[in-house]
Amino acid sequence: MKSLPAELKRRNVYKVAVAYAVVAWLLLQAASILFPAFEAPPWVMKVFIAAIAAGFPLALIFAWAFELTPDGIKRTDEVPVSDSITRTTGRKMVALVAVLAAIAASLLIFQLTRRNPPANTQNSTAPVSSPPANAAPAISSKSIAVLPFASLSEDKANAYFADGIQDEILTRLSKIAELKVISRTSTQQYQSKPGNVSEIAKQLGVAHILEGSVQKSGESVRVNVQLIKAEGDSHLWAETYDRKLTDIFAVESEVAQRIASSLEAKLTGREKEAVNYVGTKIPAAYDAYLRGIALRNAQSREDQDRLIQYCRQAVALDPNYAAAWADIAVAEGLKYIQGIRTDAQRALVKEAARTRCGSIRNTAPGTPRWECMCIIVCRTTTRR
Repeated sequence: MKSLPAELKRRNVYKVAVAYAVVAWLLLQAASILFPAFEAPPWVMKVFIAAIAAGFPLALIFAWAFELTPDGIKRTDEVPVSDSITRTTGRKMVALVAVLAAIAASLLIFQLTRRNPPANTQNSTAPVSSPPANAAPAISSKSIAVLPFASLSEDKANAYFADGIQDEILTRLSKIAELKVISRTSTQQYQSKPGNVSEIAKQLGVAHILEGSVQKSGESVRVNVQLIKAEGDSHLWAETYDRKLTDIFAVESEVAQRIASSLEAKLTGREKEAVNYVGTKIPAAYDAYLRGIALRNAQSREDQDRLIQYCRQAVALDPNYAAAWADIAVAEGLKYIQGIRTDAQRALVKEAARTRCGSIRNTAPGTPRWECMCIIVCRTTTRR
């Protein structure tokens, strides 16, 4: 009886192992390129690697137990040694492995040369000048600040609508990874139409400024926006959106997409979905929500109570309005942190926060900002 190593060699187990390793490496290289291109979540790659690893021992077992014959696949024990064609199969496998190894080597060389491009021999001896220590950092061409929108409504009580539209546009822009978007906290100190745009852009470290105004009259809304390039104070584009309250919801998404296109920012599939996401299609719920978020930066307890009241009106009209649920959860969580809630109310606040977090995850699982808010609220409301 032949020794085990000799039998493994006769049954081409060694060659199958080498072939499997080469094919697995090629598959992993292809997956590392294709999975990100199709925006596959990270766990898909992990499952793919696990499947390839699990297949290795199965391939060896198959090579040991079965043999490829002119009549098809048969159990090795059923094939007489004199009729075995494992040598012929082995030679074909060696040729296949050689071809695959050549492809793998070519891919490896290509990747190495792409990651480490050869230095320019003509300039290799030239000294490299370093920027001055006090040089200002380069400003990204895909950076933008959204200044407060002016309210042109005759009724001064409608000022909240301009604040809400600005906040919604800012929120959508912040979902685009390629854009650098300045927070509202940093921009709210400026006027809606400042005199020196270039100076403000320099202070904020951005290349572009978005100005806007909102005029609300009855059931009609007019939104004016203009994108300004700070260098040269030139207007890239300006647009006027005339909408009824029943179809105002898409304006923020249209503006965000127009800005992304102007700044040549590429959106992934998830980013497009997030930018186009409409929290509610009920005008009254949307109006109540805008009234609430206009009070986000308010410091007084009365304003925080009003924020909660408006957002509760919004979710009463649309129970699936995830953004309004999030603001309620955060505002009530802050009340708990500030010690406004009594011990008797603690359990109610905890349960309310958890319930609202669950509501948001169920109705809008693709909105990371709201989920993060809920996680913060859940953590803070469970502390003693």
